[in-house]
Amino acid sequence: MIRLLVVDDQDIFRQDLAILLSAEAGLDVVGQASHGREAIALTQHLQPDVILMDVRMPICDGVTATREIIQRYPWIRILVLTTFDDDEYVWQSLQAGALGYLLKHTPIEQIVTAIRSVYLGYCQLGPSIVPKVVAQLKPNSSRPKHDSDYLLSQRELEILKLMKQGKNNREIAQELHLTEGTVRNYVSQIFSQLGVRDRIQAVLWAQQHLP
Repeated sequence: MIRLLVVDDQDIFRQDLAILLSAEAGLDVVGQASHGREAIALTQHLQPDVILMDVRMPICDGVTATREIIQRYPWIRILVLTTFDDDEYVWQSLQAGALGYLLKHTPIEQIVTAIRSVYLGYCQLGPSIVPKVVAQLKPNSSRPKHDSDYLLSQRELEILKLMKQGKNNREIAQELHLTEGTVRNYVSQIFSQLGVRDRIQAVLWAQQHLP
């Protein structure tokens, strides 16, 4: 059973969404919050598996709440569900630790599928969000890099492949018998070498270039 926390300042939308999700097999809406500060407090108390997080909310916005929740509970998965597809909101949410970004007009069936995928650690981006992320896969250098220019070590490749499988830093550390801090350092090196800014960009690069 996937335990869900629904966070949205629009009461009717949040309540209707909670009802629809509760009717789905394997999903259990354990709580609802109307702003980010309430979401943080309920997360501590309820320990949900997945949080559906709006972006623009009073008192505390979704990006701030996402960042704080991930810092405290890195095993919790956050899926942004919002009206806004502005580049700034997308990047801030993903960099804060969200694993997915969908718009509210997404059909409920696709939202349910995204929840289950995010729960397993996979990234989920809406159709209008993917081009925004892919466009940022260009390296920082003005000269485009060829595959041979990405000089990842064997260990970095191992970690990138595990990231591609949806594993978080703690899971990677356990599998490779490393400390979580060491894995974080490797992940930062991977970002730098690939010229990407966050985990989702790195995974998208891996999907395009690694077997």
